[in-house]
Amino acid sequence: MFNKLKQFKDLRDQAKDLQSKLAEETVDVTELMGKIKLTMDGNQKVQSLSVDESLLNTNDKNRLEKGLTAAFNSAIEKVQKKMAVKMREMGGLD
Repeated sequence: MFNKLKQFKDLRDQAKDLQSKLAEETVDVTELMGKIKLTMDGNQKVQSLSVDESLLNTNDKNRLEKGLTAAFNSAIEKVQKKMAVKMREMGGLD
């Protein structure tokens, strides 16, 4: 039983270590020819988001929505790839 508890504690410690290492990583994404810029950390928290004023002052909200959606999806995909590499480095994945 104590062996299982130790394994659980080790796994939890590994997860916390991975989370702190990922917090130090960032990805930058630009969409719509640089009019949307997004920075996200390795824990998938948005650090910054900037939208060019020309996109805000237009009646084409669909373009803005598509650009934001693309930026977020791209950032999440990049973070997930970094997460997989970090987990592999720590021995969590083969």
